[in-house]
Amino acid sequence: MTLATTLRALHVPGTPVVLPNAWDAASARMVEAAGFPAVATSSFATATILGYDDGEHVPVEEVLAATTRIARSIAVPLTVDFERGYRLAPAELVERFAATGAVGLNLEDSDPATGAMIDPAEQADFLAAIRAEAGTELVINARIDAFVRRAGSPEEQLRTALDRAARYLTAGADCVYPIGVGDLDLIATLTKQIPGPVNVGYGQGANSLADYTAAGVARISFGPMLQRHLYGKLSDSMLPALVADRNPFSDDTP
Repeated sequence: MTLATTLRALHVPGTPVVLPNAWDAASARMVEAAGFPAVATSSFATATILGYDDGEHVPVEEVLAATTRIARSIAVPLTVDFERGYRLAPAELVERFAATGAVGLNLEDSDPATGAMIDPAEQADFLAAIRAEAGTELVINARIDAFVRRAGSPEEQLRTALDRAARYLTAGADCVYPIGVGDLDLIATLTKQIPGPVNVGYGQGANSLADYTAAGVARISFGPMLQRHLYGKLSDSMLPALVADRNPFSDDTP
């Protein structure tokens, strides 16, 4: 069984794969050591450690190099937040991505530079071309940005998400990711009406893993939230403690 086959099989509605997003080889190894069956990355978190802003500001060569380092450091499947493909044509994208050792990727359907939604037919064609180039050796998670980009009224956002989900699954996506959805009733509506696995973001803990499981999701990810929390403790507590000549490792450190 290939790593891609293993990753694809983890996407079971109602029995979701939980993917704490890593950002380098060290954090990826921690995720694997904790027993998670696969590792995902966050484009925001990876951009942060490489010294860039999110939104395809990182040169693609650096993204691919970082991906390669992570993939060779773990034995479980790796899926990568690849923004909208860094302007690579499908054939080049698949060739260069496959060389990293990663077997899954997220692709979003809004322009990282402007936030504008990509025409759904254009995005579906893009996904279909990537599927044709990759065959079954790539797990495609198609991000749907209707909610996070506030594309119309709440009702319009839902209609847009359902329409795009159907198009992207038909084009060959393995999973769809309506990012920015936290309401459990809305999530349950999406999982019932979308004819394929649905990924949701964990957010900051308003809902539990059990809540998302009951809502029928197939994949739960965290984006940059784990890195933000850890780095927040460093910047807000540990470093100020050092400045004040207090022990930054004390349990009393805020």
